[in-house]
Amino acid sequence: MGVLRDLLRDGKFRLGFIIICIILFLAILSFFSPYDPTRWNLVPRDLPPSLQHILGTNSQGQDVFWQLTFAVRNSLTIAIVAAFFSRIIAIIVGLVAGYRGGGIDRFLMGINDSFLVLPLLPILILISSLIKGRLSFIGLGLILSFFGWSWDARVIRSQILSLRERDFSYTALLSGSKTLSLVFKEYFPFVIPIVFSTLINNMSWAIGMEMTLAILGLTNLEIPTLGTMLQWALSYQALLLGLWWWLFTPVVTSVFLFVSLYLLSVSISEYLDPRTRIQRIRVIKE
Repeated sequence: MGVLRDLLRDGKFRLGFIIICIILFLAILSFFSPYDPTRWNLVPRDLPPSLQHILGTNSQGQDVFWQLTFAVRNSLTIAIVAAFFSRIIAIIVGLVAGYRGGGIDRFLMGINDSFLVLPLLPILILISSLIKGRLSFIGLGLILSFFGWSWDARVIRSQILSLRERDFSYTALLSGSKTLSLVFKEYFPFVIPIVFSTLINNMSWAIGMEMTLAILGLTNLEIPTLGTMLQWALSYQALLLGLWWWLFTPVVTSVFLFVSLYLLSVSISEYLDPRTRIQRIRVIKE
């Protein structure tokens, strides 16, 4: 709680935190929805926003507000799955490559660099087109996690290479510490800030990729996400038909989501930066 209290002193984090809490509240509301998000013609079509339908209805006969709650929940799930499993891969590869060095380091970094230079969007388009009908949002998150770890693994490796040459590493080895104990007790705490600072960026990337694939019609359009909501609105030419609420709802929500994640990422990165931490200590002393 002390860390959260310190972070809330930063205006950027405070604004991002408020926005993300509102978005999370929308996701929680999906569990209380009176409508099935996969069924059509549940309400009158093309109604503008009103007290009965807060964000109006779409041409599929769905309530846009309740559809948005499911879309936010599923998009966040995709982002969390992608970020979580990609962090695991990045941590393992970065720790092993940085600590062991030599041939293992060259082998792992060779694989890592291969992922760095891969044209991700064409590959994801190809994979999505092959398994479009069978691709769940959890499956999409796992696919994105498989391609979203390489840059962060290299950053973690660089940190471990630096730590390996410090005095406490030699002291621990000479005192008989085992490799796993040294890595997880001594090195891992230094890696945690990198993991958290890259976690949010990876979530933003995953949401953006999902929206891109959905707009191209390469995901399961029956599953409501921010991307599929936008794709359906574009397919029905909502803006030309004057159904602005159908198109603007996923667009505005996505903008707020990206802005909140960016603000949280910047604020957390600044908080974890040792230089800013020293400045905070000086301010407190003064």
